[in-house]
Amino acid sequence: MPGPLDGIVVLDLTRALAGPHAGMMLGDLGARVIKVESPTGDDTRGWGPPFVEPEGGERESTYFLSANRNKESITLDLKDPADSEVLARLVARADVLMENFRVGVLDRLGFPVSRLHELNPRLVVLQITGFGHDGPEATRSGFDQIAQGEGGLMSLTGLTEPTKVGVPIADLLAGMNGAYGVVAALYERERTGTGRVVHTSLLAGMVGVHAFQGTKWTVAKEVPGLAGGHHPSIAPYGMFATRTAPIQIACGSEKLWQAFAAEMGIDPATDGFATNPERVTNRDALIDLIEGLLADLDAEDVLARLDASGVPAGKVRSLDDVYSWDQTRSQGLLIDVEHSSLGPIQLPGPPLRFDDNAYAGGREQHAAPPTLGQHNESIRAWLEE
Repeated sequence: MPGPLDGIVVLDLTRALAGPHAGMMLGDLGARVIKVESPTGDDTRGWGPPFVEPEGGERESTYFLSANRNKESITLDLKDPADSEVLARLVARADVLMENFRVGVLDRLGFPVSRLHELNPRLVVLQITGFGHDGPEATRSGFDQIAQGEGGLMSLTGLTEPTKVGVPIADLLAGMNGAYGVVAALYERERTGTGRVVHTSLLAGMVGVHAFQGTKWTVAKEVPGLAGGHHPSIAPYGMFATRTAPIQIACGSEKLWQAFAAEMGIDPATDGFATNPERVTNRDALIDLIEGLLADLDAEDVLARLDASGVPAGKVRSLDDVYSWDQTRSQGLLIDVEHSSLGPIQLPGPPLRFDDNAYAGGREQHAAPPTLGQHNESIRAWLEE
């Protein structure tokens, strides 16, 4: 099972995370992804600790391993005319080229979009920037935490002060948006016969997930604040302390509130708690009431009771617990690969499955992230075919 994008060739000129994540998503779906790296390699090869250093081999960054499965690596110095010619030949045979240089850098390296489409009119080009490819701040470099702040997400996250999300969410969302834009452009190409340029940015990724918090301002003209561990528009909906561990409870409808209240011995029509708007207004008092009832109860017992009552609830798991969880493993979310220097390793797997098969991403086998320049010879040989 090669995957739904089998036969598509992607040139991944990106580094760090947003672009590599997009390329990895396409590789998970079966595309052949050729990662074009500078002779010193992707920046994330040096991001750590943690590093893993096999006996007699080069150390590998676990950060790099997280974003580069199902790729081949070729090293090219794009300022060298001979290597620039290799890239031109790769462009001629590719379906997609991805880049996340600062605006204008690829042009200065001799590969403006006009030349890319001269070399290959069917080429789909994905350009990921920090703040957009045009506009008054287009030339700013983009890093995840800066984008989380500039894009407003940090103003919504945290208890007492703006807090970044625990993963580089601006990068990851830009990569996801870029990947789905590429797939749409490839589909369009079947009709038009020509490729087009897809633009996205870290800023766009942030604004694109504001959801109800965005319309709170654009429509209601209310500026959202820190959400903390509870939903700003639904109650009870959030994290609650028990005797042994915090748990999450989500009463997303009046029916669920009534079921929860019955299980916990609360009168659902209590003054100030009878409707969701009242409960949101009186959230602090509601949290105090619920946590008072949970204070002498074990988390596992509460979760079992709520499950039996049909009330959505869950644990707050650490990552080691997530990856050992039978449900995680049943969904193909942990994959085994053979790394050329590290040997057998496990990686977080793709988030998609097709036709209920057991193969995450739709492909039967996944390749480990490449070592730097691992495929120099094989890719150059392919160009000679």
